[in-house]
Amino acid sequence: MPYDPERIAVLDMAALDILDNLGLGERVVGSASTSLEYLTKYGENEEIANLGTIKEADLEAVMECSPDVIFIGGRLASSYDALSEIAPVVFLSTDSELGVVKSVTKNANTLASMFGLEDQVSEKTKGFEERIAALKEKAEGKTALVGMTTSGSFNLMGNDGRCSIIGVEIGFDNLTAAESTSTHGNEASFETVVQKNPDYIFVMDRDSAIGADGAQTAKEIMENELVMGTTAYQNGHIVYLEHPAVWYTAEGGITALDIMLSDLEGAL
Repeated sequence: MPYDPERIAVLDMAALDILDNLGLGERVVGSASTSLEYLTKYGENEEIANLGTIKEADLEAVMECSPDVIFIGGRLASSYDALSEIAPVVFLSTDSELGVVKSVTKNANTLASMFGLEDQVSEKTKGFEERIAALKEKAEGKTALVGMTTSGSFNLMGNDGRCSIIGVEIGFDNLTAAESTSTHGNEASFETVVQKNPDYIFVMDRDSAIGADGAQTAKEIMENELVMGTTAYQNGHIVYLEHPAVWYTAEGGITALDIMLSDLEGAL
């Protein structure tokens, strides 16, 4: 990897989030498109090339911006070799076993070490562990289902993918932790939700996160006769994650983690 690279191409929102926090935004010469409000300044800057999306890179555009280094996430893992022919590639991901908070710190340190900015990471991530501990107290002894709405259905997720922070670090007893391993969860019937009858139901609206036109909202999908009979609904414990695009596209970023924790703090 080059040390202190001047020209950076970013195809992962968590990496762009960390770069932004470390004050390295002026070195970004190309970025994947994003709808995240706190990162739209990179997409709206005419001097920064549009490199495609976090799922599909425009290899020609990447080559034309002549980067010294390229950052990618899990969605572009299969493009690693092709991108490596253009410039050195740094692959960063969130490890659900390690936990989101530790993954953020680890990835931030990895990235910061390339620029000699390691001393900034502890300050940027300060307070996260304390906030996790406070949320953990509220989750103690509580069961939950964690899922995403997409294309009119509700997919249940385990503790090894998106939103894993709810079960792994916050400590809710995810009732489908051992059953759901897909990155988008497993489609579930609402009868299953009734059968599990958790204390809390956490819902991420994927269609909202990706800006799907004409899609049903998470609330429209979830608040049906069956779900309205659950303990979670009757106690006002269906939690619609307020910033689904952050949860879905930027998990692993410093600002993203702050927003994710705020979503949970506001609901609990």
